[in-house]
Amino acid sequence: MNETPYDGLTPDVILDSLDHFGWQTSGSLLALNSYENRVYQLGLEDDSFVVVKFYRPNRWTTEQIMEEHGFVASLIEHEISCVGPISRDGETLFEYETFRFSVFPRQGGHPPDIENEGNLKVLARTIARIHNVGEVQPFKHRITLSWETMARDNVQFLLQGNWIPLEMESAYESITRDLLTYLENMFTTKLNNLRIHGDCHLGNVLWRDPLPHFVDFDDTLMGPAIQDMWMLFSGSEDEQARQIGTISKAYDEFRPFPHNELRFVEGLRTMRMIHHAAWIARRWHDPAFPQAFPWFDSPKYWSDQVLSLREQLALLAHS
Repeated sequence: MNETPYDGLTPDVILDSLDHFGWQTSGSLLALNSYENRVYQLGLEDDSFVVVKFYRPNRWTTEQIMEEHGFVASLIEHEISCVGPISRDGETLFEYETFRFSVFPRQGGHPPDIENEGNLKVLARTIARIHNVGEVQPFKHRITLSWETMARDNVQFLLQGNWIPLEMESAYESITRDLLTYLENMFTTKLNNLRIHGDCHLGNVLWRDPLPHFVDFDDTLMGPAIQDMWMLFSGSEDEQARQIGTISKAYDEFRPFPHNELRFVEGLRTMRMIHHAAWIARRWHDPAFPQAFPWFDSPKYWSDQVLSLREQLALLAHS
């Protein structure tokens, strides 16, 4: 694998790639906040703007990317506000100078204020409608959420790769061993998997006029419906209970809320924490990652990580 996968992605290549496929760029280029892929806002000669995403090399196959695009297209057909790739001559995925990319319309907005109960209801209804489309057919090429890939394999990668400071290694190995036992037992239950957004945090929802516009389906996969909702839960136990009550009633307007999946929430949260640490480690060769996460290889980070995982173990033990 190329140790610096975006080395050849110069401003000239970025502009030439769009010009090559018929977009007339003005030369205006602004890098947007993205680590997994490289995303830029480009100005066009007609004074409009587009957003171009260059996919990380060797991450997704063409078939997997096209399933992402197909899912988003189905959502848009059902009048669900999602930002999907622009089609040119029937194509939504392009290749130039070994880089694969897609072009999107620019969408303005800001993360929704979920302390506003009305906003939370709108989000829940929209997610329910996404899931109605998602259950129509399964993905054939995208991955399926599992405790093995999200947790077990990532723990093994971190322990075997000398990522954890020596003084924290024993503590990390001990706490993750106990967590993996809980996760294995928890996820022996067969999940009702469907096509979901997969990474439905508030940064991937742009609120405007006053609607949620869902963006960045890069992590779409087969998984349980609750995966698209648990990141909306925050605060104390009582606050989360109120949020779940609001979300479940609004979600029920379009499909039955999966109350039976609430018991997986802390397990899913634990897996995300483990996965996030391994994600940074797996991308450490990309120069953008040491710059963005300079604390990652510090003893304090891993000490805090162990503490947080211990808190998760306590929650799992009492769930």
